[in-house]
Parts: sequence; structure tokens; C-alpha cells
Amino acid sequence: MRKPLLAVTTLALAAVALAQTRPASTESNMDHSLRRYSCTRATGAITIDGKLDDPAWEAAAWSEWFVDIEAESSADAARSIPAPRFKTRMKMLWDDEYLYFAAELEEPHVWGTLTEKNDIIYRDNDFEIFIDPDGDRQNYYEFEINALGTIMELTMNKPYHEKGKYTLGTNLTGLKSAVHVDGTLNDPGDIDRGWSVEVAIPWKDLERFARIMPTPPEAGDAWRINFSRVQWKHEIVDGKYVKVPKEKSVEDNWVWSPIGRVDMHRPEKWGIVTFEK
Repeated sequence: MRKPLLAVTTLALAAVALAQTRPASTESNMDHSLRRYSCTRATGAITIDGKLDDPAWEAAAWSEWFVDIEAESSADAARSIPAPRFKTRMKMLWDDEYLYFAAELEEPHVWGTLTEKNDIIYRDNDFEIFIDPDGDRQNYYEFEINALGTIMELTMNKPYHEKGKYTLGTNLTGLKSAVHVDGTLNDPGDIDRGWSVEVAIPWKDLERFARIMPTPPEAGDAWRINFSRVQWKHEIVDGKYVKVPKEKSVEDNWVWSPIGRVDMHRPEKWGIVTFEK
């Protein structure tokens, strides 16, 4: 039987509206020049203590080593941009309640000075996470942590180069984070191996950024996520670490998915994380 024209038109308009509301998010619709990571479900409980020794983490793949932010691509980094002085890598997991992050940072001299929550943490050496679930380059989230475990959270309404403004102190209520130092913090008298980070962010706290994307995600959903490490050179003065000021030596910026310039706020260059069941 032939369907009435009005019914067909209504269905067509509904399909168009749905397509416009929820962006295509599978890997097939993403830029394949960007780094990609397959985030699998956790096979067991994860204790957020910074140590990365829970059995669940063993099943999660490590990312590629981070590269210099100014590389145009990972291939460009390997070809023409100096390799970072210290190695950095990350891994991710998820379950019905949380999105989990882990990072491993090689560092022979682990130090930190900032202890106030929502201070500008990248003024110390730090590790950073950027999340734009729906990939619209608006209303995205940034997290920073130093070796003392001090954190900063902010939200950007859009990137700085588009006259975006930040809201400092996003303070996700259910977020958990921890740092473990493999060595001695703020002690120049020995050589450290580095530090590691664990972060767990509840899906309910990510809803405000995902908006039209489901949280938890559906199998095959892909989010724009990136990671950064800011590393300053230092001197030892009177037995203490002292950061070399930016006027004398600019900081290093090492990232998972390279940007091509010193500006993490280019969400279109962030990596693609696909969620697997």
C-alpha cells in the first residue's frame, strides 16, 4: 500500500533533524591524519592512586610516545622535529560510571611548587587532558595536574583564536585524580625515574560537554581528546629546584596528537578516541 505523502515527508524531515542534531562520530567520518586510540572497557576495578598497578590497566594499550606540539603530524615529528627530551605516553579505559585516564612521564628530576587548586598549573611541569566529546570545538573541558597532585579545571566556550573565553574552576564534583612519584619529589640530591597519573571522570560530569552525545558512549562513538605535557628547564639553587624563567628558556610542549603550532586550543587537531565494548 502506498504511504500518504504527508507521512513520508514527516519521516524524511525527522531523519534530517536527527542527522543534524547528533554528529556522525564513527571513525569512518574522522580525519585519518590524526592519531587514534581504541578505548576498551575496564575488566575490573581501578583504584585511583597514581600507581597504574591494577590488573585492569594491563589489558589497556599504551598510546604512541608523545611528540613535539609543533609537528604537523606524527610522521613530521619523526622526520624533522626533535624528539622530546623525556618520554610520555597515556592509556584509557571506561566502564558504566567513569572514563579513566593513565599517564606515565619519564623525568629524572621530579619537582612541583603549586599547591592551590585551580592555580595556573602549567607554570609547573604538568600533564593535561582536553575533551571535546561532540567535536564541535565549543564548550570543551581542560584538566591539568602537577607532580604534587594539584589540579586545575576549566571550560572553554570556543578556542582562543576565535575570541573564546575560559571559565576557570569547572570543578567536576565526582572527579578523582592521583599522582605517584617514582623517586623523591623536590629532592635534587638523586635521580628520579618519573611520575605517573591516574584520573577518573564520571560520565554524569561529562554530560554538560557531550550534550548531544550519549554518556556513557555507544560502541563505535568517537570523541575528540588530546593530551599535553608542559616541561620547564630548571636550575638548582641553594639545594632546591628553580624553574628557568620563560624569558631565558621557553617551555617544552609535548602532545599525543600534534597540533602544528604552540596552541592546544585547536580541537580539530586533537586525536580520535573510539569507544569499544
